[in-house]
Amino acid sequence: MNIIEFAIASILLTLMPGPDIIFVITQSVTQGKKSGIIFAFGLCTGLIFHTSAAALGISLILYNSATLFQIVKYLGATYLIYLGIMAIIHRKKEVFDLDLSNKKVTKRLYSRGILMNILNPKVSLFFLAFLPQFVNTDSMIKATNQMLILGIIFIVQAIIVFTLVSILADKLAHRLVKNPKISKIVAWTKALVFLVIGIEIAINN
Repeated sequence: MNIIEFAIASILLTLMPGPDIIFVITQSVTQGKKSGIIFAFGLCTGLIFHTSAAALGISLILYNSATLFQIVKYLGATYLIYLGIMAIIHRKKEVFDLDLSNKKVTKRLYSRGILMNILNPKVSLFFLAFLPQFVNTDSMIKATNQMLILGIIFIVQAIIVFTLVSILADKLAHRLVKNPKISKIVAWTKALVFLVIGIEIAINN
């Protein structure tokens, strides 16, 4: 395992525009950095499932079963579209109005991140393709264990990157959302992000 190369590649991939980082930024902009960080922890918890699936070969089953892949894909797309609709319904009270001292609110936000990640089968296939590239077949450590270690490194760096992104997004947006007009735009943007990505997942192979 070349851990340094893997870590650098992982950071670059995490920073690339994609659903996860877009969701973290959107959450941080609309509901503050703490909300974004909690949501990011949920996403990264979901990565434990994908890492384990890749290491144990479960992703191969998903890859080889078109029906199973489609079922998981449509479940994920439906969930995102549902979140988009709920964001529209609650748009007037969503912006910076979360009581994160309420454990139910925190748990719901965290669970949302986990579900969104687990219900994206493309993440499992990505890990199945990405992790083996850094596995050393000559190592005394089994390939499965190496993939689990690499997965943990990926998750740790993702938590760090997403936390920094949440803080930055919050600082850039906090003053803007005090303006009622901009606040409405931000709320609608959040809803559109969920809807567009959900529809994109549903219609693309």
